[in-house]
Amino acid sequence: MNRHLTAIVEREGDGYVALCPQVDVASQGLTVDEARENLAEALTLFFETASASEIDQRLRGEVYVTQIEVAVG
Repeated sequence: MNRHLTAIVEREGDGYVALCPQVDVASQGLTVDEARENLAEALTLFFETASASEIDQRLRGEVYVTQIEVAVG
């Protein structure tokens, strides 16, 4: 079974950090693609090894990533 999950990738130092907020799993890489691939591997391992109760406890239904505008200064 495949799951469609959200990946947020941010530049951090000389590399990138990728986070899946639905299950709070993260990974990193030197490029955006590497960070995404490493996150996919980490998520696969999480779903293979976590108990059903841990998955249910950590899995969030809907996550929205959007931008907002705020006044600064």
